[in-house]
Amino acid sequence: MFAYQKNNRYFAQIADGLEEAGGLELAELGASEVKVSYRGIYFSADHEVLYRINYCSRICTRILAPLMTFNCHSDKYLYNTSKTIPWNEILSLDTTFAIFANVSNSNITHSQYAARKLKDAIVDQFREACRKRPDVDPDNPDVWISLHIQGNRATVSLDTSGGSLHRRGYRQETVKAPMQETVAAAIIRFSQWDGTVPLHDPFCGSGTLLAEALMKHCRIPAGYLRGRFGFENLPDFDEELWAKVKSDCDREIETLPEGLIHGSDSSSHATAAARKNCRSLPGGRNIRISAKRFQALEGIKNSIIVCNPPYGVRLESKKGAESLLVELGRFLKEKCSGSIAYIYLGNEELHKQIQLWPSWKKSLKNGGLPGFIARYKIR
Repeated sequence: MFAYQKNNRYFAQIADGLEEAGGLELAELGASEVKVSYRGIYFSADHEVLYRINYCSRICTRILAPLMTFNCHSDKYLYNTSKTIPWNEILSLDTTFAIFANVSNSNITHSQYAARKLKDAIVDQFREACRKRPDVDPDNPDVWISLHIQGNRATVSLDTSGGSLHRRGYRQETVKAPMQETVAAAIIRFSQWDGTVPLHDPFCGSGTLLAEALMKHCRIPAGYLRGRFGFENLPDFDEELWAKVKSDCDREIETLPEGLIHGSDSSSHATAAARKNCRSLPGGRNIRISAKRFQALEGIKNSIIVCNPPYGVRLESKKGAESLLVELGRFLKEKCSGSIAYIYLGNEELHKQIQLWPSWKKSLKNGGLPGFIARYKIR
């Protein structure tokens, strides 16, 4: 038996700053014995809950099923022990695979070298048994395998998500420096928006925050557009149960009232991308999107405002970003009474340019890059 089959324990990878929210989300989806740890979250789940988490989690990045954990003091031991894993229960000669590895405080010092030794163990096992081997596909494999070595302790896992869960499938068009979907989902979660007031993104770009707000409010599973999941490669995968989980979740999808979610951007190219992306989701045509500079808006009163104003690579200079944020702060004070704004920026210092006092501020990485979200209540 593989390790996950013995104890029903799994590991959720998640962006820095989202561990607490991720633990709450996992519990909401049915996980038990949730324990936040370095790198992510450990939890227990049966097959039904595992499938539901992969299909519905909005802020987790990957869900890993441990296959084997062992002491690993050398590359030779890594190779020999990994070769004892019954890979034919997960892979076949016709499936492709890829390995992502992370190494820290280990006698094996390079992640890519560790991944290569694990790959050698897998293909050599197949060669000896079949005289053939499965191929590696680093971009779009059938099976993703995780290797984590810390303090000479190795864990080999199967990625039950089948690639990062931030790839929802609705982003058909993009713009420069788009926000990662899981980060956008976290911002919507932190806003506690419940649909009782409108939501507006005045810097909507290609519509990531709008799409995540739509999916959250209308209970559209985060994996609604994904074609397959990694758990389908597990030896104990239950196809009928997965079909039931998916059907049950899809039945909960609700209709978006027209005019509840709004987006705008100064770029007509961006708003065209946002329309196309949002319309790939149920109800996306009911999102109102306009090509307008925020300064030209009549105002956004008694609403929830979520936005990721341009900064860094999205503006030519730091001075330009600071000037824009000063204008944004003025717009919020003069034209957005009764609203609450959740603003995400890549630099904590940039929030000072808004010249409003935040009620709270959180660190939240976007694709590994530093970032901060702040809440502003506008009177």
